[in-house]
Amino acid sequence: MQKKYTDWKQALRSGLLGGVITVLLSLIGIVTAFSNTYIINKIVNFGELLILGPIAALSLVAIRKATSKHPALLLLTGAISGLTSGLVVLALAGLGQVVNLRAMFLNASDDLYAIYAYKQALGPGLLLRLAVCGLVGIAMAIIFRKEEKAKVAAAMALPPPEAPRRPFWQTAVFFFSLVIFLIFAAWVTPREVTVHLKDGQKIQATVLEERSQDMIFQLNQDWEGKKKDDQLILPKEKLQRLEREPSLALTIAQVNFYIAGAILIFILLMLWRWFTRPEIDEWLHHTWEFTKLLAPLLYGGVLAVGFVSALIPPQYVASLVGDNSLFSNFSAALIGAFWYFATLTEVPITQALIKMGMDKGPALALLLAGPALSLPNMIVISRVMGWKKAMVFVTIIVIVATFVGLGFGWLVG
Repeated sequence: MQKKYTDWKQALRSGLLGGVITVLLSLIGIVTAFSNTYIINKIVNFGELLILGPIAALSLVAIRKATSKHPALLLLTGAISGLTSGLVVLALAGLGQVVNLRAMFLNASDDLYAIYAYKQALGPGLLLRLAVCGLVGIAMAIIFRKEEKAKVAAAMALPPPEAPRRPFWQTAVFFFSLVIFLIFAAWVTPREVTVHLKDGQKIQATVLEERSQDMIFQLNQDWEGKKKDDQLILPKEKLQRLEREPSLALTIAQVNFYIAGAILIFILLMLWRWFTRPEIDEWLHHTWEFTKLLAPLLYGGVLAVGFVSALIPPQYVASLVGDNSLFSNFSAALIGAFWYFATLTEVPITQALIKMGMDKGPALALLLAGPALSLPNMIVISRVMGWKKAMVFVTIIVIVATFVGLGFGWLVG
């Protein structure tokens, strides 16, 4: 008897995740930033790949987790996942027509809508986008169908999975609440300010660092011989005040701990009502074991990289990567692999290196390898996976970053 098709649930979950990742890449400006660099001239650009990449990857996840291995059902699973991702993307485009997303510090620009709609009218263009997302899911099912057939025999030999201890929606709400709690607990006050000097001048800038005697800004305008995006160091004695524009992000920053506290109470209530004591004990045990394993390595690695970063001046780094040669891209990828990037510092650091003479290809190699790897990261991975697998992983990241940077430099050069 033919079993009931149940893989649509997994396809929906993967599709939603693929859509969310695509939306995040879009809203933080990455898709728009890469949309002017074409892989195939005037046809396919990097922004388009950044939209379809997560959708294709999560469609593959849905296909691999499918219990039904019939070719037609695998195609259906891929199509459902791709179409779900497409619907999430369409929801963003529709929301942006009625809500000022830019006022919420989200980079949903007219250029982004043009990318979404393939530079067509918004309605037909978004329908075309939805169709493409569905086709991407189907394509992933076709490409990997042979690989999935080879796993059927091994999967059939496994014991049946345990029945879930709670409905899926409860687990989803719980983990979603954990993510929202982290977002609000770590909410940062907007750094874009109007600097009022004691001599009456006003400067639009972004706060980078505050020290005991001065503050470091990144200019958002040209000012007294310095260009936009240049760094500016001002002694505190010259500053009258810093003014921040009223915004939703600023309002949230003023009450973020209260919001995080309310969410934490909600999480504790869910733990009390939905989870058993053995589950909580097991969770805390594994958390403590991972903390003991990773924390000393992470802090030691960050300390070591801090010394190295201070001893090697950026000018020396830039001198190694001033052209788009294989050596320059490899050097940038290797430096990025060992260099520890604090969160959201990758772009300003790379921008400073570009101004010192770094070529665009090595800059991309640095941006690819830097966030993916670091010395603390390598140490932690090696303890969990073993040195052999860790070195293979590091080697793959460096090689991929090198050749992607080389190709990018050739395209834009």
